Amino acid sequence: MPVYEGTGAEQMAIDNWLLDQHVKGLQPPMLRFYTWRSPTLSLGYHQRQFPEAWKMLQWQGQPIDLVRRPTGGRAVLHQGDLTYALILSGLKGSRREIYRQLCQFLIEGFNSLGVSLSFGEAGRGYIHNPNCFGTATAADLVMDDGYKLIGSAQVYREGCVLQHGSIRLQPDTELFEKVFGEVLSPPRLPASLFGSEVGPEVAPEAMTSGIRCIADSLLKAAGASFEHRFAQQPLTLSEVQDALSTYQIALERGSK
Repeated sequence: MPVYEGTGAEQMAIDNWLLDQHVKGLQPPMLRFYTWRSPTLSLGYHQRQFPEAWKMLQWQGQPIDLVRRPTGGRAVLHQGDLTYALILSGLKGSRREIYRQLCQFLIEGFNSLGVSLSFGEAGRGYIHNPNCFGTATAADLVMDDGYKLIGSAQVYREGCVLQHGSIRLQPDTELFEKVFGEVLSPPRLPASLFGSEVGPEVAPEAMTSGIRCIADSLLKAAGASFEHRFAQQPLTLSEVQDALSTYQIALERGSK
């Protein structure tokens, strides 16, 4: 399964563009996986209040990108994670029920890899916490030990839905604490996924192999869950450029 690596602006623009294409009937249901070229903070579409220091964050001498998602929710630090984006239409039920429908492939896919996941429950501090991973909600998936592995968010557009989410695999604990002021440990994932326990010692090659393994398993689970065969088709350069220009216009309109 191809995993697209790009900047934060590219990834958010592509998700938004693909949703618009699906709304117009120009693209079928879509599932894609991607990683981030450099550490990035993505803000929820309506998240207007966040620490001023986030605009000046750096990691290993490089600035941390700050982007806005087309979906709601709170800030997510994208570093050492795999992100998925799922676009569908024709779903029935409440938004809570649709969340559970769309998350089922994540549960089944990770179960096939030996990782048991269940839905979280929002804690009292959720409303005031700018950090998406600071607490789990009914839209998030946690491991048996309570570790929040996947945080997801949605946006609806003319009967179509985009749900994307971050799968936290190998977060840099010092960076996470620097951004959110909270102590974090890596998830306890099966050693078989990466050839060793996930942690600072995992080689880049092992992480890349593990990410591909996870993406393949989730793709297979999604095909069964949604009874749809997702074609593996990379985006063209012109499509990425179109997505970037379209999303920039949308952001400018939203800021007025």
